[in-house]
Amino acid sequence: MEVTALGIRLLTIVMMLLCEHDHKVYAASLHIHPNRAQFFEYESVTFYCEGLFHCEVVQEPKGKIPSCNKTNKRTPTGSSCSITNFYTDDSGEYWCSAGGGKRSNSVNITVTDGSVILEIPALPVMEGEAVTLTCRNKTTSSQTSADFYKDGVLISNSSTGNMIIQNVSKSDEGLYKCSISGAGESAESWFIVRALHTETHPSSSEHCRHISLILRTLFTTVMVPMMLLLILLLYREKLS
Repeated sequence: MEVTALGIRLLTIVMMLLCEHDHKVYAASLHIHPNRAQFFEYESVTFYCEGLFHCEVVQEPKGKIPSCNKTNKRTPTGSSCSITNFYTDDSGEYWCSAGGGKRSNSVNITVTDGSVILEIPALPVMEGEAVTLTCRNKTTSSQTSADFYKDGVLISNSSTGNMIIQNVSKSDEGLYKCSISGAGESAESWFIVRALHTETHPSSSEHCRHISLILRTLFTTVMVPMMLLLILLLYREKLS
């Protein structure tokens, strides 16, 4: 009986630790404003860490961003911080971190000192939505014609500098860039599409139920034979 009680206690502790780990990993959600994957130098951006009332923005490979984290502000749903002047070496992957394993999803940002950027969402776009990609010239605010490329292949010519993707689907995923005659071309950025009726991460309760099922199965297949063996040994000892 003591063996059984010990096994049950261990099972409970492992479940609690694993569920807590799951909660920490998926505790936050990162949003940015403006929601773009590309920026000119000296432009600004604000990071919103939803679900964490105090977090630090981390960039790979630099690590924590002091200039952003000094401006950390509390919001109704979490916290935010801003970078007021982007530089080319600020390009990279960003996420929110609060220590103890808590981190958010990540976004990839490219900062250029060139003349052209492609305004493309940094965050995943849901299937079925409509998205406008804009090819932007740093030296002028007026509309200008542009070419749009996906995975290196020309897919659209636009006299307005815009390309609209109606009813987005998974087939629209890929590397996009644009070019403007006489000004140059943008960097490439990945366009991510999220399928309908799917979560970015499973909920904690669903994950815990899955863990519980696995551990119960493990407990049954390991502990029960051990208990039977123990009973058999005790019975033989009693007979002798």
